[in-house]
Amino acid sequence: MRDPYSVLGVQPTASDAEIKKAYHALARKYHPDKYRDSDLAELANEKMQEINAAYEEIQRMRAGGGSSNTGGFASNSSSNPTFAQIRQHINSGRVDAAEQMLFNMGDGDRGAEWNFLMGCVAIRRGHYTDAQNFIDTACSMDPNNAEYRNAQQQLRNRANGYGQGGQVAGGCSCCDLCAGLMCADCCCDMCGSGC
Repeated sequence: MRDPYSVLGVQPTASDAEIKKAYHALARKYHPDKYRDSDLAELANEKMQEINAAYEEIQRMRAGGGSSNTGGFASNSSSNPTFAQIRQHINSGRVDAAEQMLFNMGDGDRGAEWNFLMGCVAIRRGHYTDAQNFIDTACSMDPNNAEYRNAQQQLRNRANGYGQGGQVAGGCSCCDLCAGLMCADCCCDMCGSGC
């Protein structure tokens, strides 16, 4: 799935009201009923599905005060604005930018949240063993952090279900990983939008 914000033509910093307004404008423009007897009916239907999916994804990401059990990153777990920006990059699918920012941080900033976010990047890339190692490290550094613990448990559940008929590949739509992560390209029910 494309970045849901770009589908709606808004910035990730847009207010809920601005997002809703953009959604309604696009819904009016592309509603399939307007094109019912037209050669564009199928195209309008596809566009409307994309618009609906983007709006729903943003709603999931923002549920619960900016986080989502389906993959939206919470921005409330850190007082460091760099980590908030990294979470926005991950949410928007800009994994390379997020990873580069993490690599550029000094050793003094490479604590629990750094490891957690590196784990999230690894999930987005499909590197689940690396993700588990980073998130295990985050949990050992901050054992009382519920977000990290939830991600750790989701990864373990995924590993335990591997090969047992569970969904292990193919993209999840914003999994439950990290009680607030969005993993649009992850291959499990634990990470992302969609994931």
